[in-house]
Amino acid sequence: MSVFIPTSPLARLKAKLLPIDLQLLASIGSIFGVFVVISYLQMPKLAQLKQPSQVLTKAEFQREEAKTKVQLSLVQKLPAFGFNNLIADWYFMSYMQYFGDVAVRQEAGYGAAMSYLDLILDRDPRFFNAYFYLSNTGTIYTGQPERSVALMDRGLKSFLPRVPDRSYYIWRLKAVDELLFLGKTLDARKSMQTAVNWARQYPTEESLSVAQVSQNTVNYLARNPNSKKAQFDAWSMVLTGAVDEAVAKRAIAEIGALGGKVTISPTGAFQVEAPAKD
Repeated sequence: MSVFIPTSPLARLKAKLLPIDLQLLASIGSIFGVFVVISYLQMPKLAQLKQPSQVLTKAEFQREEAKTKVQLSLVQKLPAFGFNNLIADWYFMSYMQYFGDVAVRQEAGYGAAMSYLDLILDRDPRFFNAYFYLSNTGTIYTGQPERSVALMDRGLKSFLPRVPDRSYYIWRLKAVDELLFLGKTLDARKSMQTAVNWARQYPTEESLSVAQVSQNTVNYLARNPNSKKAQFDAWSMVLTGAVDEAVAKRAIAEIGALGGKVTISPTGAFQVEAPAKD
């Protein structure tokens, strides 16, 4: 559609005063206001980054974690005006900075971690990569597998077999949490079976391989709810999706306890051998 652009100053002034432009201006103003509030809530963190590092007491660390959780709760209640994905990206970058500050996390813990992920996945429930951090954080770092699974349940309501791409992986993550950390074998079987069904809708070698491995896990659990091979498959997935060294070490230790073996190839890839007996 062509648009006539007035050339005279008076015509341009009249064009600027059209109701549609005033509505657009009002929307931009509202969006700007939201990001002003978000920026204001982030100012304490920016100030901390600019200041020289200082030693905080355990009580001070706990207060900082509590403040962060309150700030995230406030942001979750703000309107987004169609910019939910942008807000999710913004806070995912903030979460990565939070999660990656190992020295501070060793002192302060991960108390606000799940609040970050709750906000991110509330704003963008199809944020594929965030679910891998959710699974690791909820189970290994914060000991909240129930909350991890609940957030996955919420997000998966927005999923389709092909949206987002390779969405079957999130059903596998959910099954792993249910099996290893909640002991809900029946729920884990159902989630893993859904992963099988969705993976089979992709005509790729990767998806068909995932479907077969997942089907094996379903079969193991059907025969033996305490199957070592099913748990081995689950911990192997944790190892494959590990977001840092601590998670990888935990997975390797658990695989060893089940009778499996993990070696590292010259290229740095993990080579995993299943336990001899189920």
